[in-house]
Amino acid sequence: MRHAAPAAGIAMSSSTTVSRVRRQWPLSPWLFAAPGLLIIGAFILYPFVSTLVNAFTDRRTLIPGEFVGLANFRELLHDDMFWIGLRNSTLYVLGVVPALVILPLLLALLVQKNIPGITLFRSAFYTPVVASIVVVGLIWVWLLDERGLINSLLESVGVGRVGFLSDQWLLLLSAMAVTVWKGLGYYMIIYLAALANVPRELHEAAAVDGAGAVRRFVTVTVPAVRSTMALVGALSSVAAFKVFSEVYLMAGPSGGPAGEDTTLVMLVQRTGTGLTGRVGYASAISVVVFVVTVALMLLVLRADRRGET
Repeated sequence: MRHAAPAAGIAMSSSTTVSRVRRQWPLSPWLFAAPGLLIIGAFILYPFVSTLVNAFTDRRTLIPGEFVGLANFRELLHDDMFWIGLRNSTLYVLGVVPALVILPLLLALLVQKNIPGITLFRSAFYTPVVASIVVVGLIWVWLLDERGLINSLLESVGVGRVGFLSDQWLLLLSAMAVTVWKGLGYYMIIYLAALANVPRELHEAAAVDGAGAVRRFVTVTVPAVRSTMALVGALSSVAAFKVFSEVYLMAGPSGGPAGEDTTLVMLVQRTGTGLTGRVGYASAISVVVFVVTVALMLLVLRADRRGET
C-alpha cells in the first residue's frame, strides 16, 4: 500500500507525457523539415517557376515586361545562335557520354583489386573531381595554348603547332576531353560500388567454362552493372548538355571563333545578363534546355528497361 501512490503518480506522469507527445507529433516533422523546404523553395522551386513565367514575357533586366505568349519560342526557331548552341550541346552529349560510360568502368576494373599502392592510384584518379573547374580549365588553357606545353612538345618533334583553342572543332573536342578527364574519377567511384556487389562466383564459373577476360567482361560484368551504366549515362547526359564552364573558359565569353562554339547554357548567360539582358528570351532558352535534359534522362532509362527485358 505504501508504493501505490508513487506508482500511480508515475503512471499519471507517463500518460501525460504520452498525450503531450501525441498532441505535438503532427507538427514535429514539419518543424524538422522546414529549413530544408525553405532552401528548396528559395533556390529551386521559386527560380524554376519564375523562369517558366518569364519565358512567356518580354522581361528585361530593368523592365518587368509584359505577357507575349509564345513569341520568344517562335523567335528561337529563327535564331541562328540558338541552333548553333543546340548543335554544340548535342555534339557534346554524343562525344562525352559514351566515354564517361565506358572509360570509368574500365578504370574501376583496374583499381578494383587490392594490391599494394592501389590507394594512391585511386586518389590520383579522383583528384580532378575535387579540383575547381576554373583551376582545371585554366591549366588546360595554358597547356593547349599556341605557346603552351603541348604545342611546344609537338613543335620539338617536328609536328608543328596545332590550334587547339583557335580551331572551331578542335576547341570543342578539347573541351570534351577536359570534361571526360575531370569526370572519370567521379563515375569510377560509382562503378566501384556497383562492382563490389557482383558475386565472385559468376566470374569463377565463367573462368571454369573457359571464358577469357574480355568475354567475362561482356557476359558477366556488363549485365551486372547495367543499371549503374544507365545511371551514369543519365547523369553524364544532363551534365554534358548543360555544359558551360569548360567551353566558357577555353573559348572565352564570345564562344570561340565567330561564336561557333557557343553552347545553349552559354547563350542563356550571354542573352540574359547585363543591363540590357533579355531575361524573357533567356528564360525561353532555359525552358528548352530543361525539356531536352528531361527527355534525355527518360530515353536513357527507357533504353535500360528495354535492355533488362
